[in-house]
Amino acid sequence: MDDRYSRQHLFAPIGKQGQDQISRKHVLIVGTGALGSAAAEMLARAGIGKLTLMDRDYVEWSNLQRQQLYEEKDAREKMPKALAAKNRLFRINADVEVDAYVEDAAPGNLEPLLHDIDLIIDAADNFDIRFVLNDLSHKFRIPWIYGSCVGSYGVTCTILPGKTPCLKCLLERMPPSGATCDTAGIISPAVQITAAYQTAEAMKILVEDMDHLRETFISFDLWNNQHFSIKFDKVKKENCPTCGSNPAYPHLKFENQTKSEVLCGRDTVQIRPQEAIYHNFDELEKRLSVYGKIERNPFLLSCKLPKHRFVIFQDGRVFIHGTNSIQEAKKLYYQILG
Repeated sequence: MDDRYSRQHLFAPIGKQGQDQISRKHVLIVGTGALGSAAAEMLARAGIGKLTLMDRDYVEWSNLQRQQLYEEKDAREKMPKALAAKNRLFRINADVEVDAYVEDAAPGNLEPLLHDIDLIIDAADNFDIRFVLNDLSHKFRIPWIYGSCVGSYGVTCTILPGKTPCLKCLLERMPPSGATCDTAGIISPAVQITAAYQTAEAMKILVEDMDHLRETFISFDLWNNQHFSIKFDKVKKENCPTCGSNPAYPHLKFENQTKSEVLCGRDTVQIRPQEAIYHNFDELEKRLSVYGKIERNPFLLSCKLPKHRFVIFQDGRVFIHGTNSIQEAKKLYYQILG
């Protein structure tokens, strides 16, 4: 076991001192889908001290093509991604401490976790969550690494509170594409390259080699052989509500948080109650069995209706598959769950 990290020791920018620093650091990864599972595995193999994972979703068959921590067994059992990732990472490196949260990445869920976080890695699937991370990063002065990919295209940049412009400033100049993995598809190499850029930047921060951090916004398209690196230091706005002179952190306010949303281009709506509701799955199974077939594990319960499928999580969140209409989903929600 003494030579587990020997090849990292030989890499001069890390060395044994850097390896010791990595082993004492704590990284929060928000989202454990394609980017999150790739970054988590690389950091676990690199000997990170602790990982905290947060993801609201469960493993489906369509994930297995690119989300490298998961197996067919996880899809069959509808395992929550954060827990499936934790189990897999333990088998990769049992010395790494991993906390897993099957929750929405909402401010109220994230803030209590930030007291000893050294770095946040964005692996979310929507910009509502990213703007929450942007506000939290600046409020608590924690660096974070933005990343996104779709089709054969990927983007990433490193955001340092107090030094670089924030995501809100950046996206006013470079607005994101409206495409998603569920509308435009995705190839695994685009995931791996985006995650490699993110994790390399993460390792620089973890060994405190800030002089070698990339100071550009990277975008690439593997299929069309395109690669761009754009300086973004000039886009910072003095009146930005996140990183300006009088920050208000608007995305941390309750009224600005999404309660119901269509999930990343999927034919699925999530409904999140204003306060967590912890269901008794035994009672819920009896109640819902009149509507359709029930499947469950310790973490979620699924009910198959003729045209829709409900997935109910322990914290009261509900995925309603088979619709992309929030209005229709809410109507079904109140009909079935009251």
